[in-house]
Amino acid sequence: MSNHILILYYSRNGATKAMANRIAQGVESMGMQAKLRTVPEVSTGIDHTQPSVPTSGDPFVQKSDLKACSGLALGSPTRFGNMACALKFFIDTTSGEWLAGALVNKPAGVFTSTGSMHGGQESTLLSMMLPLLHHGMVIAGLPYTHPELHSTKTGGSPYGATHYAHGDKSEKLSDDERALCFAQGQRLASLAQKLANH
Repeated sequence: MSNHILILYYSRNGATKAMANRIAQGVESMGMQAKLRTVPEVSTGIDHTQPSVPTSGDPFVQKSDLKACSGLALGSPTRFGNMACALKFFIDTTSGEWLAGALVNKPAGVFTSTGSMHGGQESTLLSMMLPLLHHGMVIAGLPYTHPELHSTKTGGSPYGATHYAHGDKSEKLSDDERALCFAQGQRLASLAQKLANH
């Protein structure tokens, strides 16, 4: 197993990507590598396709990335209280990795962004955990020892880092959101290191 955390996300307007980058900083502060990956758009029209390699930004995830990682951070904007279909589409194709136990006993965390305060952040995080539990992953949230969970007026949850975009498609994270994303990256890296030693 390699010594990196896979940060797999889908981002439409940039907020979830900003969270992924901050989580990566937390991972790297613990001496581990962060590997940022995204997923292509899902299209229902035959005229709309994406190249197999993105023209800019983070590369598209490969299933081999799941097997190679030491832990996983999974992020998506909220879509009606659930993860976006582009990310769900990829997750739904991982039955081979599930059968092989590629993610068993690896730590995982989830993160999300919404345009409204009560836009389904917690239900999105909880629903994102379900396939990870099926994969045998060890779910890691954010403990209330992080003071930002008590002080935040924007995003933040014990289930994972969140961002509240105030309905303006903002990708700028608040100080509390930045701190919680960083802490989530640190916690995943720390747990991956401990689990690898057992």
